[in-house]
Amino acid sequence: MLSPVTFVDKLRSFGSDFFCGVPDSLLKSFCAYISDTLPAGQHVITANEGNAVALASGYYLATKKIPIVYMQNSGIGNALNPLISLNDEKVYSIPVLLIIGWRGMPGVKDEPQHIKQGAIVENLLTAMEIKFLVLSKDIDDLDLTLMKAYEEMSLTQKPYALLVPPDTFESYKSVQKLLKNNYELSRELAIDEILRSISENDFLVSTTGHISREVYEIRNKYNMSHSHDFLMVGSMGHATSLAQGLSIGASSSKFICLDGDGALLMHMGALPVCAASETFFKHILLNNEAHDSVGGQPTVMNHVDVVKLVNACGYTHVYSVNNLNDLKSVLPVFLTANGRAFLEIKVKSGARPDLGRPQTTPLYSKKIFMEAVENG
Repeated sequence: MLSPVTFVDKLRSFGSDFFCGVPDSLLKSFCAYISDTLPAGQHVITANEGNAVALASGYYLATKKIPIVYMQNSGIGNALNPLISLNDEKVYSIPVLLIIGWRGMPGVKDEPQHIKQGAIVENLLTAMEIKFLVLSKDIDDLDLTLMKAYEEMSLTQKPYALLVPPDTFESYKSVQKLLKNNYELSRELAIDEILRSISENDFLVSTTGHISREVYEIRNKYNMSHSHDFLMVGSMGHATSLAQGLSIGASSSKFICLDGDGALLMHMGALPVCAASETFFKHILLNNEAHDSVGGQPTVMNHVDVVKLVNACGYTHVYSVNNLNDLKSVLPVFLTANGRAFLEIKVKSGARPDLGRPQTTPLYSKKIFMEAVENG
């Protein structure tokens, strides 16, 4: 396996001293090392992957140094627009080195949302005319790989990609403890309280990651039906828009969206669009200020006054709690509020180590969910 220390040091030896992107579980050790070692300002965790490509491109324009942009391959969709309308050689011709975690790699077992993306990632890069190599676990191949990548970027002034298969990097234990908030309430306990407080006729949309996994397990714990839950196993940042579409299409039903802070940041523009809708859903943000399911790297939500933000976007009833007693008091008021209601629940980061995953397929879950919506 490849040492993230060696890998990053080699990148820096080629002059790359700026790193940005969205964390990925396959790149956890790589991200931990750059967080530990890069000076302030030379590593930025961005809201989404397109944000990262543009940020890196600005750095290149100012310094002529090739920046590093890291992401999961699911993030190529967010990055595609700037890659082909900003960085492409027919536009501004700006090189960046893409480090892409290869989830859903053919022949490797993975979650359903990664299978299609993993199968087509090479074709996507080829269609964008971005050359790429698969990063080898063998340290002896590293110099040749990076030399080829940097020579190609220097010659063509175009982006280049390195695909990172599972288990490429050795484990790296950060010398810095991940930023932890001081909130006492766990996310799972907050979801438990929500699921026991809503009506069995209410519909739930939950964002990708630990939130949906916890919803599924809590439903099982209480022998509750899963028919009223739409668990977003992919499409990070789009749960709110999906909930809005449901509330428009089935306005006689009540929909509740469980959102995460990393997901909300990724597509924050959905907030005012949702608030401007004639129909509405109940919007709950479980805010632990971290990308919890891919390593616990911090988001910037500790710098955001969520109440002021959401009020400015047009929500009419906005609440914020950080403990179980306040949650129990506010939930009935929030759930019965007449208008666009938003509830921020500040929770501590982390999940229990034995947290499971949904045991039903997305297609089956969609079928029973649509049947439940049709029956009201």
